[in-house]
Amino acid sequence: MGQPASTLSYENGKTKEDVADTKDRSLKIFNMPILWFLVFAGITLVSMYTGNLPGGMIGSLLVMMILGELFGWAGDRTPIVKTFLGGGAIIAIFGAAYMVYAGLLPETTVTSMTDFMKSGGFLNFYIAALITGSILGMNSKVLVKVGLRYFLPIFGAVAGAIIVAGIFGSLVGFTLKEAILVITMPIMGGGMGAGAVPMSQIYSEMMGNDPSYYISMLVPALALGNVFAIILASVLDIIGKKVPSLSGNGQLMKGFTYEKTKQKYHIEKMGVGLLAALTFFTVGTLLGSILPLPLHPYAIMIILVAVAKISNIIPQNVVEGASQWYQFVAANWTFALLFGIGVAYTDLNTVLEALTLQYILTVLGVVLGAIIGAAILGKLVGFYPIEAAITAGLCMANMGGTGDVAVLSASKRMELMPFAQISSRLGGALILLLAGLIIPLL
Repeated sequence: MGQPASTLSYENGKTKEDVADTKDRSLKIFNMPILWFLVFAGITLVSMYTGNLPGGMIGSLLVMMILGELFGWAGDRTPIVKTFLGGGAIIAIFGAAYMVYAGLLPETTVTSMTDFMKSGGFLNFYIAALITGSILGMNSKVLVKVGLRYFLPIFGAVAGAIIVAGIFGSLVGFTLKEAILVITMPIMGGGMGAGAVPMSQIYSEMMGNDPSYYISMLVPALALGNVFAIILASVLDIIGKKVPSLSGNGQLMKGFTYEKTKQKYHIEKMGVGLLAALTFFTVGTLLGSILPLPLHPYAIMIILVAVAKISNIIPQNVVEGASQWYQFVAANWTFALLFGIGVAYTDLNTVLEALTLQYILTVLGVVLGAIIGAAILGKLVGFYPIEAAITAGLCMANMGGTGDVAVLSASKRMELMPFAQISSRLGGALILLLAGLIIPLL
């Protein structure tokens, strides 16, 4: 899956239609003639602005698909943006965030999409499909080999982020305490719910002041770090193309592939894959509520799917179905999800408030340090530096699950989602523990 989500074909590899459409691909949006897409878009916008858009999932998903695909299409074809700034991924997110910020979306639509993304569970639905399908599609022997090594580049990312942020921060006037506790820790902490919020509680208990006081300091770093992670994911993809020896083109290590065998796609198998994804996520949630360990359902789900794959207990038709469902979801709903992330999870006010030169440079130092540390230690354990930097580095430095989707979309490596989630969830838990240990020292 090394191509933008909006251009993935329905079958693995290029179909006859792909070859025939190469010359006029720019005249299509969402694999349909641009005129017909604009007809669908016109109906959607008229319904939305006249207050007649259906509520719930139907209206929300329709707007997210139309505007997400439109912004994604534009971003993937805009010079500089498509090359250095994350392309369609960043335009879909921040185009949506700007529409909310400028009041261009009706309040009822914003509320409906936010509910659909959060309480409606669309983000969980999407990530469950990617985790289940991508892990079950891996080679089980190599999966064991990778899993045992993966935490070393995560430690490298954390160490690199702290060191480089400390250097950058001191050069622009921040103290070591500010550079590490206020900027580095929230960026590397796994997002809002699993990172900044519990981190504010830890800071409150150990240093005084109300948790809301610390949240107001942590969130700008988290938001700006997420922006840099998306941009640098696109840059790493370019570097990987220029220096092929550094990149596995979506493989974490040599011989570790997502098995893209030629296969016929079946609607019935996709239904089985959907059922498998939903079930694995439900079991992860169930165990998360009863196990004494503070593990996120995503983390438990990754472990469960990996064990099922390694033990070879899943029937082949379920494996194929999960793989096909994963590819369907990634091909058709990635830009829709990114637009929803912009509406529900991206506060443009917070990002704009953080735009001082000193702050920007220090945040950049955190993300660069994460890339360097993950790439170096990843290389030492046999990983491709680009893939190690993206998964163990940038997916530690982004905004959790939402950031993982954006980073992997910008780097065109959606198949690495399981490792991105390990970084965000288990790596985020590591940061909370580390924050508690560092505070007394600083």
